[in-house]
Amino acid sequence: MTDAKLTREDAAYVARLARIDLTEDELDLYAGQLAVVLEHAAQVAALDTTGVEPTAHPLPLQNVLRADEPRPSLDRDEVLAQAPAVEDHRFLVPRIMGDVP
Repeated sequence: MTDAKLTREDAAYVARLARIDLTEDELDLYAGQLAVVLEHAAQVAALDTTGVEPTAHPLPLQNVLRADEPRPSLDRDEVLAQAPAVEDHRFLVPRIMGDVP
């Protein structure tokens, strides 16, 4: 679609922007690959999408969740008895931040 050819200098410029150090051979390789990607993007951009609804995903997605129903759980006293430190019937963990205002 585009007549402009991607040069090694263009590829080197993009590599510098991305902070990637490429060898001379890699510059030749990636310049060609980047040109192919940009050509494909130009072809996609040229498509007539009139009447096509925008989507975030090509397939319909639906979360599969189990029902949120109460179920038997572990005995609180038994669990806290195995904890290294307990305070006021809760796990006691080291403070990670300073005093709360």
